[in-house]
Amino acid sequence: MRFENLDAEAVHALRVDMAAAFRLAAQFDWHESVGNHFSAAVSADGKTFLMNSRWRHFGEVKASDLLLLDAEDRSVMERPDAPDPSAWSIHGAIHRKCPSARVIFHCHPPYATALAGLQNPELKPIDQNTARFFGTLGIDLGFGGIANDAAEGERLAEAFGNRSALIMGQHGVSVTGPTVAEAFENLYFLERAAKVLVLAYSTGQPLNVMSEELARKTADGWLPYNDQAFAHFDYLKRQLDKADASYRN
Repeated sequence: MRFENLDAEAVHALRVDMAAAFRLAAQFDWHESVGNHFSAAVSADGKTFLMNSRWRHFGEVKASDLLLLDAEDRSVMERPDAPDPSAWSIHGAIHRKCPSARVIFHCHPPYATALAGLQNPELKPIDQNTARFFGTLGIDLGFGGIANDAAEGERLAEAFGNRSALIMGQHGVSVTGPTVAEAFENLYFLERAAKVLVLAYSTGQPLNVMSEELARKTADGWLPYNDQAFAHFDYLKRQLDKADASYRN
């Protein structure tokens, strides 16, 4: 897929969608204090990207708050408004190495993070939501503490590869998408899928895991429904606008 540099109007629209995603993530309880980070590429090579500033709560992020960063410019960490070191390590590395990852959401939603804490954090296909990620979900078990150095970021970028989602063992999750709406839908369904699996585990009953053939068929069956991401995200933005449209500023 070929990507183009975004013009000023497109960058503004991207800022608004990103700010909406932050506000919604806070409402859905996917945030964690004033940590976690979302980013979106604005250049064709992915190396110029928008990201939230350090220690600003998701619930008050505005479009104008997002930092415009260059993944090749490490002097950004010397700026007065420098991003969080772990955010720079993870998002900078993925945007440098994976230009197709246009939008990257990294956070610690409760059920997906609970799954990431298991010895085997595999998202077993036991229903259509868990099967949605069959073949497109990566698992990284190399957690080495808070990802605040370049080596950790590079390792996570390699683990992500061209996948749409990554379970980061003992850490949390990251998802990507071509647009904010699609990345948001990936995160939405990943957390729902993790919730289903964690609840199924909690019963103590054996899991009814799909065969590989059925899981792949179910995952492929989701593909024609991709556009529902835009309808869902548009609806959620309308609800934000009714309650508090300040995210657009």
